[in-house]
Amino acid sequence: MEMSAHRVLPILGQFAPPGAIRSRHQVPALVPQAPHVLQFYYDALFRAHGPQHWWPGRTRFEVIVGAILTQNTSWTNVERAIRNLRRQRLLSPLAIARVSPTRLARLIRSSGYFRQKARKLKAFVRFLRVAHQGSLTKMFRTPTAILREQLLAVHGIGLETADSILLYAGKHPVFVVDAYTRRILGRHHLAHGRQSYEEIRALFEQSLPRSAALFNEYHGLLVRTGKDFCRAKAPLCEHCALKPFLPPSPEAAP
Repeated sequence: MEMSAHRVLPILGQFAPPGAIRSRHQVPALVPQAPHVLQFYYDALFRAHGPQHWWPGRTRFEVIVGAILTQNTSWTNVERAIRNLRRQRLLSPLAIARVSPTRLARLIRSSGYFRQKARKLKAFVRFLRVAHQGSLTKMFRTPTAILREQLLAVHGIGLETADSILLYAGKHPVFVVDAYTRRILGRHHLAHGRQSYEEIRALFEQSLPRSAALFNEYHGLLVRTGKDFCRAKAPLCEHCALKPFLPPSPEAAP
């Protein structure tokens, strides 16, 4: 797949022994030692699961479409919508611009909120045409901070969607924060749930080498962990690669 992650150096923090950091996770907050802990977490996840090849997509534009359609739905539903668009040869900015809103909404129905998402896709390709002459290459040559602000000004594109576009389609070094990331940080007492999106994004970006390939791989590993192990209900902590880093439960305290 065109958008799979590049190979990255698999060892960052030299995977610490469990006892070396467990005692540090006593206060639920963005803790001072988090930069080192996040490197250890990456090492553990990469050792356990290897490259994730995330985000799935054949072209940069397909990745952008997926980032918009995946809002408030599962990736399975997005895949169905993308297959419909591909069959109808509508996976290009020009094709999305030309198709009627009604037909577009019908084709992406499986993604949910399909009328709103059809408007969002239309808004993006209009922005691309007006601001960057319809060229993704020109768009992604824009400095990261400037392009991020431009994307956030487009109807229907929020922080997570903008950063997904920047990272996965444009290979800009920004970290994507999603619900899985928040859940994992919360359960490991690296966050207490009140931090903003930008605070958590800054934590990762300031704690790790500034590499799009690394951010890509790390986020993919967190998605894998959130889906398969760190579930919202009935988490499978015993089988998770991050189990050695879990803070002691209150019941275990002397």
